[in-house]
Amino acid sequence: MSDSSLNITFESLKRVDLFTVSGRIDSSNATQFDDALKNSMKNGRYNLVLEMSGINYMSSAGLRAMVSALRECKKHNGDTRLANVSERVAEVLALAGLEPLFEAFDDVTSAVGSF
Repeated sequence: MSDSSLNITFESLKRVDLFTVSGRIDSSNATQFDDALKNSMKNGRYNLVLEMSGINYMSSAGLRAMVSALRECKKHNGDTRLANVSERVAEVLALAGLEPLFEAFDDVTSAVGSF
């Protein structure tokens, strides 16, 4: 079903792993999102940028994956930062009270450059 599709592209930069995420993050595919983030951390990469302009829906399972990644990165003196946050994601983060946890940037260049 194309309605529940999730697309994740990954790029390993010098100091940062960049994830461009689009589509829906819901209970049927949040594990895929979580696994992608965990794979970076397994490789010792704890500076993550999530480009989220293409996200049109995010469930609590998606938020859980983001918070889990943030915690793990912080344990290793890294961070998970957001770029181009879509209106839907901003809304969900605000409703869940998670907005203050994540540093958000208007574009990928600023987010990557912040490390």
